[in-house]
Amino acid sequence: MNRIDLPRTAADLPEAWRSAVLGRVAGAELKLLRMDGRPLPPERHDTPEALLVVDGLLRLTVDGADVDLAAGELRWVAAGVEHAVRAGSTGTLLIVEQPAGPPPH
Repeated sequence: MNRIDLPRTAADLPEAWRSAVLGRVAGAELKLLRMDGRPLPPERHDTPEALLVVDGLLRLTVDGADVDLAAGELRWVAAGVEHAVRAGSTGTLLIVEQPAGPPPH
């Protein structure tokens, strides 16, 4: 397996908040993105996701409650739970999620 420098890889992404799939494990996607301080609107997913802050700070509202995650902290967001990114979220985020629908071939 190749070594991946997560912060450097995220810094090289062409656009903040647009994730890149690093790979798949047991059908789940490992996605990396760069946060740039902008808020994002609320969203819900049909599948759960895990949000791991590699570096920086992730400021969320999850099911109406404000949650701040620092580097090294992870938040599990269950399927169907509304969540939004608040202003001030910066750094590198790794997302682990099971894509909806059949797995790609």
